[in-house]
Amino acid sequence: MNALVALCHFCELHGPRTLFCTEALHPPSPDPSSQAGAPAPGDRDRDGDREGEGLTMRANSSATQRGEMCEGCRSLPASHPGFVSIDDETGIRFLSHQHPRQPQLFSVVRQACVRSLSCEVCPGREGPIFFGDEQHGFVFSHTFFIKDSLARGFQRWYSIVMVAMDRIYLINSWPFLLRHLRLTIQSLQSTALKVFDSEQGVCPQRAVRMNSVFSPAVFPHQRSGNAARSLTSLTQHPSLWASLHSSFSWLLKACGSRLTEKLLEGAPTEDTLVLIERQTEQEEEMSCWEGAEGGGAKSQRHQSESGMGHDFLCENATCDLPGLKFRSLRHLRQVLGAADFRQLAWHVLMGNQVIWRGADPGLIQSAFTVLKSLLPVGCVRSVPYSAQYEEAYKCNFLGLSPDVLIPAHVSSSDHLIFISPAEFSVLVDVVLDRSSQTSAGGEDDVGSVYQFSLSSANTQPTDRGPTLLNKLEVALSNENLSVDVVSHCLLCLKEEWMNKVKVLFKFSKVDGRGREDTQKVLALLGATGPSEEDNVRLLKYWMTGLSKTYKSHLMTAVRGGERSPSQ
Repeated sequence: MNALVALCHFCELHGPRTLFCTEALHPPSPDPSSQAGAPAPGDRDRDGDREGEGLTMRANSSATQRGEMCEGCRSLPASHPGFVSIDDETGIRFLSHQHPRQPQLFSVVRQACVRSLSCEVCPGREGPIFFGDEQHGFVFSHTFFIKDSLARGFQRWYSIVMVAMDRIYLINSWPFLLRHLRLTIQSLQSTALKVFDSEQGVCPQRAVRMNSVFSPAVFPHQRSGNAARSLTSLTQHPSLWASLHSSFSWLLKACGSRLTEKLLEGAPTEDTLVLIERQTEQEEEMSCWEGAEGGGAKSQRHQSESGMGHDFLCENATCDLPGLKFRSLRHLRQVLGAADFRQLAWHVLMGNQVIWRGADPGLIQSAFTVLKSLLPVGCVRSVPYSAQYEEAYKCNFLGLSPDVLIPAHVSSSDHLIFISPAEFSVLVDVVLDRSSQTSAGGEDDVGSVYQFSLSSANTQPTDRGPTLLNKLEVALSNENLSVDVVSHCLLCLKEEWMNKVKVLFKFSKVDGRGREDTQKVLALLGATGPSEEDNVRLLKYWMTGLSKTYKSHLMTAVRGGERSPSQ
């Protein structure tokens, strides 16, 4: 990541000053013409280390010449070589010293330091803030206080700034930077608080100051000896700067690798947009919990984080559960039978709640993973395994333990399908050893071990449609098509019907057309015929899975088109 991290301090004698700075040096691109005379890798490493040390010494000496520094303004002595870390994977070198090695970066960091400790602060003067421009770079700044028994107000003002030219990247990294910088700041504050408490226990400064005689002539001399305490003396940390170098170097590396550019052919799909929106909401929720104070907030945050592990984004975690599993839609169809599979898939596509009840969470979650592929990501609301019933508005996939009772109003509903995998009790106790189950590993094991009973109060026939299900069953019944080919076929069918959903949403919800016009659109989309009722239900249900980005973009475009004629 092309960024720079710096620790800044507001000195009571000299104002805002940069204390410590870490920057990343990327290796130069290899030149084919110079391969013949290229030095050995070991020589290059030693030359790079000497170059980094020389740059650090020149930077420190030049900084000393720029102005007088007191103890509180200085982190490393002028003769200190600084700190250098090398990333073996990428060859990037992370250099840490008091000031940047380039004069251009020195002025940029200096301006960011002054602004972060003067005008660009959040309410309360402690917390994160973002500022900057294209010319001087963009800055993520987090100001904080460090306890000092000899300072004015018993605290000193510091800030950690990250400077980068990429505004979008820095804004997208806000939750990540805030989370990890707070860990560093809290470590500094807790260490300094221990030193502060010990000093106050020996000699309470508040009583000393109240009993001392104040005069304008003596005050500057009294303050001059107390205004130059370094951060090392405030924390009593012997390897403070080495620890900050490790922390800042890791932050630059991790922040640069967490977001990567991916080439997409064409516009992003609705599933991609929904996944991005959910990830953004999760990061915002985590940052909100971390900003809350108190033990209750922490416990709720942990519950929220554990609950997010069952989200659609984290379904791969179910693969670690032991036991038998469904591997594909074709495997599920073979185990349940063609008739029961069609009824189950019909309820999934129509948006009805599907409940699985059994003692094997891994099997139930694998069934949900397979069935989720029938729906757009935005239509999936899953509770993989629960000890109590959850209402249909909370989830359309629900896994329950065997002893959970289904409410009467749910079991009699025609918008619910209930599957109870009942084990052969005799075979479970005598034949079904767990090691034999896992060692066999065949796809037929699920059918031989479990018996599935499917029931629903729905009386509507499911053999007519929808059209998507009819085409999918043709592909599943064709044994000449592999599982991967069937998966790509399903993906194409979902994209085809998702495009129809977009057209119907624009036509009916945004434009507000009548029933006759909507019927003409359905005929144009190929949604009429014997499967018309099921096709319409599918289209309306899938409308709920459209991303907020698409809906907002569509409404903005329509409103802009309505204003343009009047303008």
